Amino acid sequence: MAKVRVETTVNGEPAEFLCEPHESLLAALRDALGLTGTKEGCTTGDCGACSVILNGRLVPSCLVLAPEVQGQTITTIEGIADGERLHPVQQKFLEHAALQCGVCTPGFIVAAKVLLDANPSPTEEETRYWLAGNLCRCTGYDKIIRAVLDAAAQMREASAQTREASAQMTEVSV
Repeated sequence: MAKVRVETTVNGEPAEFLCEPHESLLAALRDALGLTGTKEGCTTGDCGACSVILNGRLVPSCLVLAPEVQGQTITTIEGIADGERLHPVQQKFLEHAALQCGVCTPGFIVAAKVLLDANPSPTEEETRYWLAGNLCRCTGYDKIIRAVLDAAAQMREASAQTREASAQMTEVSV
């Protein structure tokens, strides 16, 4: 069978790769593009370890065919940080020790980012519900939930400070 040429945007950069028509996005990310942060857990879409953001939606990359991402935009765990500066969710996972073996961690972080982008003030119940599609076999979920809620609080505070500074700049220029 002939390979398929796919052009897409991954983590804000143009990307091109060849893949089999039946190859998963997970396999293409890891094997063709060398982005090994996205982990293979179950290959059935049940564990969340391979979660990526496809056109703004959280998806299990093991269930997306690689040729389907032609012209699409993908964000993986490697694209969550801002250069050397960790995303608040990543930083809070470290601070709260919300990881053990690390297989589930990239999926949790990607899922948490999507949650906080959509809802900057989730309740604990909303956070638990949103992350229910991500499974951890090593530990309980309390540290993970605390890390996400702490990141949400930090992001809200930073956003408020930015709005306040912007308002002060507007007053000065008027």
